[in-house]
Amino acid sequence: VPFRMLPKPMPTCSVYGTTEGSVFFGEEIPLGGSVGDQQSALFGQACFSEGMVKVTYGTGGSLMMNTGCSPKISDTGMLASIAWGLDGKVEYALEGLLYVVGAAVQWLRDELKIIDSSDEAENYASGIDGTDGVYFVPAFVGLAAPYWDPYARGALLGLTRGSGRKQIVRATLESIAYQIKDVILCMQQDSGINDIKLKVDGGACRNNFLMQFQADILGFEIYRPKIVDTTAVGAAFFAGLATGFWSDKKELLRSCEPDRTFKPAMEPERRDALYRGWKKAVSRVGDWAEH
Repeated sequence: VPFRMLPKPMPTCSVYGTTEGSVFFGEEIPLGGSVGDQQSALFGQACFSEGMVKVTYGTGGSLMMNTGCSPKISDTGMLASIAWGLDGKVEYALEGLLYVVGAAVQWLRDELKIIDSSDEAENYASGIDGTDGVYFVPAFVGLAAPYWDPYARGALLGLTRGSGRKQIVRATLESIAYQIKDVILCMQQDSGINDIKLKVDGGACRNNFLMQFQADILGFEIYRPKIVDTTAVGAAFFAGLATGFWSDKKELLRSCEPDRTFKPAMEPERRDALYRGWKKAVSRVGDWAEH
């Protein structure tokens, strides 16, 4: 008998075994899936087709694109990974990670103390038409995808005597959307897929200003689900399919209707000008810290 050091690889959606009946609820419970958190969120958002992308707005951020049954090796700094094994086939994904997303808003609240809550941040940002040229690059611990610069550091740029709380708060929320766009553009380049359907989850996606600005700066629609904790939803989907609670992925789609769709309303000229300003700001913060 050959000696096996590692467990046998199994599809994501499988019954791996059962719990001991004496430990949980007095009966054996099947364990019907094993999946990473971001892959689970991708599945929980019903991103079952090539070109579908989920964005998780947490303390940090994670984007994942379904690239189908062929892995896409990135030329732009994205990560290539397995999405899941299901129905006798393996599907793949491109992933981009961001270090600071919701943490930037926490910084406004806990360190600068210019807001008391994330809801207040939305109110400040919505109360003005723009940042008056202010950009914030939240590179507190360097920049992740697609820059991968551990020596970058955060900066507020474009300040004038008229800059104040509202401009800084709005620039912070906008910085989240700009970082997402950086990664989306790379995914489009790596995959060759331009027609993207984007779904969002995580705590910060409840911020309506941020979601609308995200749609504006990307130029396409964004779908927010009724349940934004989609990692748990995806794990439940895999377990339910493995045990026969759901019959197929088509049945899952009925559970994934969006709570709200955000449609872009910004003029292309303004969108392009704002994003050029962001890229200029990022160029100022790179390789800042001592190596």
